[in-house]
Amino acid sequence: MSAGAVRSSAGAVGSVAGAVGSRAGAVRSRVGLGDLLRLGVFGLRTRPTRVVLSALGIAIGIAAMIAVVGISSSSKAELDRVLDALGTNVLTVTEAQSFGESTPLPPTAVDSVARQRAVERAAGVGTVKGAHVYRNALVPEGESRGIQVMATWGDVPDVLGGQLADGRWVDPGADAPDQVVLGAEAATALGIDAVDPDTRVWTGGRWVQVVGILAPLELAPDLDNSVFVPRGTAADLGFDGHPSAVYTRVDPEQVAAVRDRLARAVSPLAPTEVGVTRPSDALAAKNATDDSFTGLLVGIGGVALLVGGIGVANTMVITVLERRAEVGVRRALGARRRHIRDQFLVESLLLSTLGGMAGVVVGVAVTAAFAISQHWPVAVPLWAVAGGLGATIVIGGVSGLYPAARAARIPPTSALAAV
Repeated sequence: MSAGAVRSSAGAVGSVAGAVGSRAGAVRSRVGLGDLLRLGVFGLRTRPTRVVLSALGIAIGIAAMIAVVGISSSSKAELDRVLDALGTNVLTVTEAQSFGESTPLPPTAVDSVARQRAVERAAGVGTVKGAHVYRNALVPEGESRGIQVMATWGDVPDVLGGQLADGRWVDPGADAPDQVVLGAEAATALGIDAVDPDTRVWTGGRWVQVVGILAPLELAPDLDNSVFVPRGTAADLGFDGHPSAVYTRVDPEQVAAVRDRLARAVSPLAPTEVGVTRPSDALAAKNATDDSFTGLLVGIGGVALLVGGIGVANTMVITVLERRAEVGVRRALGARRRHIRDQFLVESLLLSTLGGMAGVVVGVAVTAAFAISQHWPVAVPLWAVAGGLGATIVIGGVSGLYPAARAARIPPTSALAAV
């Protein structure tokens, strides 16, 4: 280190030197926390580029952890909002899933469910096999885009907590005139985004009036790529009369009891051939899967944080080697080993804390941007922020222990010899 640099360091530690060595005959030297902080800030200011690069590793690790936890929490908040809006008291009755041939639900399934005690509303759909819907009569038969045609019983979107994006639901009567309601994905595939008197689709060799478009159904996303027709129209298209799913909304206090008896109500002689599920359970299971993935990403963020801590330790070791002359000057002025150790430890803590604060800001910003883009509520747990800052302090302390102890062990004579 040059003489000018030594004089600069000596000026920076002047206040500490006054507290340490200006009192003749003093028994103990004292260095206050304010003095250590000033020395720590001075040490960081003399190497801004190195400080930024070292703090960057800490910032990346903390930002990754905050963002992952924040996005996961925002997703959970959105799920809670959806479940609160849709309710968890919807049950779905379908054919039991098995490896052999399944038995279709009886044509009376919807009526049987609706008659049960504690059932508030019931509706159903039935797949019209072999029927397809096209934008016009010129579309080749093979280009059906996978759109299913569904016969309907009752008000399906009302039971499922769905909304109509435009128009109305089909007439409930079995003898209703030809008409069709499009699911959200089906409408997109057909290129229809609004309903008017001239909106029609081609099915069964004839034009059918489109009377409504559904918004996405959160509790039954498999219906989004379907079109819905009255049972009379479905019969003309070859419908066999068997519903493929019955949706029911029950008393929230009796969900378990109703769930246990619906299979027998639908098929008294073969209840094992009927499956009863709760759609909200599927949403909760998806959230549990997301939690596992979140844990993996948090682990990756922890590795980045560890790498950042190693970078801080490396920076502090190099700093100690470069500032041997400063250490010698301070020891000559009366500073003790613990003062030297505390100075470099405070520098390490300041360095990691700056990186941690920057990481928290970036992590929160990324979480907010992603949540807003998905129309989710922004939710960043306070424990994640506090834990991130706490982790940076621990990383900074651990990373600075060895360099600080090494600086404290430098003999004054060898340190001054470097001047």
